[in-house]
Amino acid sequence: MLFAIAWRNLWRNKLRSAIIFTSIAVGIIGSVVSDGFMSGMTDQRVNAAIANEVSDIQIHNPAFLLNGEMQYQIPDAGQSLKKIESIPDIKGVSLRMKTSAMAASANSGAGITILGVNPAAERKVSNLHALIIEGKYLSVKEKNPTVIGQKLAHKLNLELGDRLIVTLTDSSGTITSGAFRIVGIFKTANDRFDVANVFVNKKDLSNLIGYPANTGDEIAIRLKTNNQTPEAMKALHHIFQNEIQNKEIVVRSWDQIQPLLKSMISMMDYFSYIFLFIILAALAFAIINTMLMAVMERTREIGMLMALGMNKRKIFSMIMLETIFLSIVGAVLGLLISIFVINHYATYGFDLSSVAKGLNYIGYSSRIFFRVNTNFYVMSMVLVVLIAVLSSISPALKALKLQPAKAIREDI
Repeated sequence: MLFAIAWRNLWRNKLRSAIIFTSIAVGIIGSVVSDGFMSGMTDQRVNAAIANEVSDIQIHNPAFLLNGEMQYQIPDAGQSLKKIESIPDIKGVSLRMKTSAMAASANSGAGITILGVNPAAERKVSNLHALIIEGKYLSVKEKNPTVIGQKLAHKLNLELGDRLIVTLTDSSGTITSGAFRIVGIFKTANDRFDVANVFVNKKDLSNLIGYPANTGDEIAIRLKTNNQTPEAMKALHHIFQNEIQNKEIVVRSWDQIQPLLKSMISMMDYFSYIFLFIILAALAFAIINTMLMAVMERTREIGMLMALGMNKRKIFSMIMLETIFLSIVGAVLGLLISIFVINHYATYGFDLSSVAKGLNYIGYSSRIFFRVNTNFYVMSMVLVVLIAVLSSISPALKALKLQPAKAIREDI
């Protein structure tokens, strides 16, 4: 009976209730959409970093990470590749040669990182081949081909067919130079990556610097899904247990290579919940004010209910139920609209092309695909109910202080 009374009381003043419904709905929509936007940006950055920059897992010689010198190769790299490929979750494995160099053209120069790769293996590890905007990807049939980032091409004023002159240190420590012909220009969502990385055939780089073509200083591993990273790391630590203990190699996942990305995910979730709580806490004052007005307008009615035998516990429960119903209706309305908005932008993306240049500079795409975890929807409802319960206490206590005889005579 209390539920029916509380529900009917909710609709006595439709305009006032509608205002509160709308306020709660707008607050929920704002919280959910902002969480979807921030989560979408984080996902895009993480996925792009894994697909184009660092892969899911990398293996190095520990000394290479400290010095960055190519002399610190991965021991028995060929055998290591075979062991890694036996893991079920592996999508692709690529053995790379990685070294720093100076790139030069007739107009300018820039410090770069050269990655010598096997094109066939690299296709399974990196999405770079799909990001070629001019020309084509590397081919082992051509002589000294290279693909460079659009940002580097603009910086050095180079085009397809031009030669990229690189200066680097060979295996004997002697400074040497070489020329690579630009066959492709790629563009990722990270300008800083594009301006600093150049890809060449591994055999061409090994011929230039004098290292055997079957060696390398970096193994990049791509998994079928990013969620499989913890299991793959356990498998790799088991396979290379002796090498890791002897400090011959080090195995790192993407979040260890770029810990800032991992921190960003946690930080975004943390701020989303804080934002939601702040909005609902602000709405709590509006709910309290509305329920206090409702109690004052129904002073005679509440007095009559008390005189007819309704005890204080039921009066308290009735006011609390009205507040909870008021909040839940607004929350459900807000969540339904939020789900529609999130699904729309999760499918078509949110276009930020007007600020694409600035976003690309810090590594973000100009189209964001929203994502909201189910936990956030559930937590939104839980917080709404909690705020409603807390907001109902003050109006309910106000009602309990009424004296039946005096309240009946109250003329409002």
